[in-house]
Amino acid sequence: MNQPLERQRPGLHWGHLVRAIGYLSHYRGTAALAIGALFISIGAQLMVPQLVQNILDAVVGGLAARQLSALPAEAQAAALAQANLSAERLNQLLVAPEQGLYWAVSLILVFAVARGAFAFTQAFMAEKLSQGVAFDFRNELFAKIQRLSFSYHDRNRTGQLMIRATDDVEKVRIFIGQGLLMALQALVLLTGALVMLFWTNWRLTLVILPILPIALVLFMIFGAVSQPLFAQVQAKLSHLNTILQENLAGIKVVKAFAREKQEQARFREAATDLMNQQITVARVFSFLFPVIFLVANLGQALVLYFGGRQILDSTLTLGEWQKFSLYLVYVFFPIGQLGFIISQMSQASASAARIFEILDAQNEVADRPDAVVLPPIQGRVEFRHVTFRYFSSSEPVLSDVSFVAEPGQTVALLGATGSGKTTIINLIPRFYDVSEGQVLIDGYDVRDVRIDSLRRQIGIVLQETNLFTGTIRENIAFGRPDATDEEVIAAAKAAAAHDFIMSFPQGYDTPVGERGTTLSGGQKQRIA
Repeated sequence: MNQPLERQRPGLHWGHLVRAIGYLSHYRGTAALAIGALFISIGAQLMVPQLVQNILDAVVGGLAARQLSALPAEAQAAALAQANLSAERLNQLLVAPEQGLYWAVSLILVFAVARGAFAFTQAFMAEKLSQGVAFDFRNELFAKIQRLSFSYHDRNRTGQLMIRATDDVEKVRIFIGQGLLMALQALVLLTGALVMLFWTNWRLTLVILPILPIALVLFMIFGAVSQPLFAQVQAKLSHLNTILQENLAGIKVVKAFAREKQEQARFREAATDLMNQQITVARVFSFLFPVIFLVANLGQALVLYFGGRQILDSTLTLGEWQKFSLYLVYVFFPIGQLGFIISQMSQASASAARIFEILDAQNEVADRPDAVVLPPIQGRVEFRHVTFRYFSSSEPVLSDVSFVAEPGQTVALLGATGSGKTTIINLIPRFYDVSEGQVLIDGYDVRDVRIDSLRRQIGIVLQETNLFTGTIRENIAFGRPDATDEEVIAAAKAAAAHDFIMSFPQGYDTPVGERGTTLSGGQKQRIA
């Protein structure tokens, strides 16, 4: 039996997030474009530090050449010999800096334009992907909620289901549209930057390399701690939403009994719980980002010290040092992004688990594999030794009930409140399955026929008055959207509703409003 949603405990649900990411397979082409644009954008980004080195080395070389050219001939010859340079090379250094500068700056502009264009493509495609996945989730959730049995809806509050179909889906969408591509971007940029660091100066790279595993371990710890916290935030948000939904649905009752203050207190208590939980999450992440900056500053300090020594020893040029520093920024920038990524990932993981709790819920009243279509019925209803109990009760509501209602016969069920009269009616269209015995219509066990063919042939007036946003005509024909105008009018006359419907200026095209707010209580009952 499915466990009520509000009783399910939060935990680690990374597998559910992976499953949600699997929905991207529906949009392989768009995903390929987004990933391709990401790689090109990062490739352009990784070329910039090399060009910066070329600019700095050209400028430094040009300045040195000008200083040498200004020396007296004897001093210049001695300086050239010490620097292992020829007079011809000196002339090249005097001319080359400006040409190299122009080329480097031009290429930087080209790479900047390319990076911007492909970054835009990546962002747009990522958003398109996230909207597509959210579209799939919303439709699957709504379809599943429609299929789930009455007993499932009895156990789970409307607010719980609403928050999962809206806010939880949005959390997953945001991660897929932003966090997932950001995580991939961080991984690619980190890998590319590390390769370039080793290529530039492997000795200096080995100095800062031990910092990275420490940072990754810290982020893994934060992820393990924060994910259950976000699950609790969503649970408390669902509870708050349930209180709001119940209050709005029963606002007339609240006002009739002057319960406004009590309801405000109940809502305030739930809002306080949610606020405190969100503050707990904020406290955890307020500690995370200083750790990120500490790690980044530690790496930069090591580069400044050891890189400075290599420059003094003439084993590292100023351009190489600047290139190394830029690639180091490319290493620590993705690490800094991990804080944001972990936050989104934790929220999305908790929300994905809550979504799949609904999508994976078993439908306790469903068509059997060998179910047949119920032929046009005559109307003979038989209860044969029926026993029924609700999911939360060990005592049966109905115990060994047997009776027969023949076609055309009017049957009245009399009994005390809670004796099972409504339950008997609910078992005929198979809103619930019997615990023991059989319910038969024209000799067919209702569990052996397809549910849609059964319910389409049963007319039932429920105790609750439910009207949907739309016109009076649409509500009367709700069970048979293909009904003709003559059939709709005939049904209205049978319910003694035709006269007051025609008194409205728009007649059967009169909008009923949300839950039929434009109609009186009696009018709603007749239309329903």
